[in-house]
Amino acid sequence: MNIFLSFGIALNAIKANKLRSFLTTLGIIIGVAAVLSLVTVTQGAKKMIENQLTSLGAKSIIVNSGPKVQSGISSSMIRVMPLTDRDVSKIEKLDTVQYVSAILDTTSNVVNENKNWYTNIVGVSPSFLYINDWFPVKGTFFNNYDVSNASLVAVLGNTVKEALFGNSDPIGQKVRIGKYTYKVIGVMEAIGQKPSGTDQDDLIIVPYTAVQKRLLNVKKLDNISVSVYNRNQLQLAKEEITKALRESHNLMPDEKDDFNLRTQENQIQTINSVLSVMSLLLASIASISLIVGGIGIMNIMLVSVSQRTREIGIRMAVGARKLDILKQFLVESITLSLLGGILGIAVGMLVSKIVSMITNWPVTVSILAIIVSFFFATLVGIIFGIYPARKASRLNPIESLRYE
Repeated sequence: MNIFLSFGIALNAIKANKLRSFLTTLGIIIGVAAVLSLVTVTQGAKKMIENQLTSLGAKSIIVNSGPKVQSGISSSMIRVMPLTDRDVSKIEKLDTVQYVSAILDTTSNVVNENKNWYTNIVGVSPSFLYINDWFPVKGTFFNNYDVSNASLVAVLGNTVKEALFGNSDPIGQKVRIGKYTYKVIGVMEAIGQKPSGTDQDDLIIVPYTAVQKRLLNVKKLDNISVSVYNRNQLQLAKEEITKALRESHNLMPDEKDDFNLRTQENQIQTINSVLSVMSLLLASIASISLIVGGIGIMNIMLVSVSQRTREIGIRMAVGARKLDILKQFLVESITLSLLGGILGIAVGMLVSKIVSMITNWPVTVSILAIIVSFFFATLVGIIFGIYPARKASRLNPIESLRYE
């Protein structure tokens, strides 16, 4: 029997029972839509997080005090020297390094007249702007002179600006942090939340020396942020920084590093690995709907074989072979599944677009995802259509003709 003729007969059979056919394919529609939308949304989330991490310093290295935590080794067993201005000076002299910023932060209540706000106070160097590609949207930033003199100047994050000043212009106004009064010289561009949900605009940036001398009375640093000239130089820069800091901390060859280096690349790889596992897990859960849909197709095809027993007997009587009968019912099963797959792809694309509009994630439905969804819909039709098709092809022609 011609394959196109088989599809034609299958479509006629489906049209004759529209509601039953729709309900039969509903499981396939839900399964394909769920798999496609979940995979697409997860990929969008992965891309968004990667873009955010990249925007925070694709060429940056964070130097932290303390060794990397290793299984079986206690950090108390390793002599740790805190990071200081001397380490910053050492790193600044390296050929691969473009910008360096000391970082020291704390939290404090900030007061403006009758308004107060509890927030992060982040002490940095002027190079912090270029390392993070993050600049004031209003006013200016402090300079090296302000750092040298621990000047009482502050740049507000957008959240703090809104909390303390509302719609008024904060430039030139005063805020009290601890027992010192700072002059507001700028407002940073709003950048929103981190992937973890932390508000990145809820902070005040001041010279790191002001945090050292005015707020904490310490000489140490929390960490050092470094930017290289080229992203390809990250590994070389890490090696040079490690060598420079070991010399600065007077570490012997047999002593472990009392610091550790972290890049955005490590975070991106970690998050991508987690999201890939999540994507696979969610797709596996959603694919259960495909199995349920396949069972529905098999069930309705068995009912169809029972209802069309006499038709099968007539076809065999006029010369149809067992293979023709098997092919016909298998084609009907595949057609049902493909129709469900097409509708499922349409629903999945619609859901992905709606999620993209709500979350502002860069969601794009890939051709590969559509092809894979279409393939699995076809596979479900074949697998769950074989048994009913074989049962139809094995009917006895004489008994089928007698069937009422």
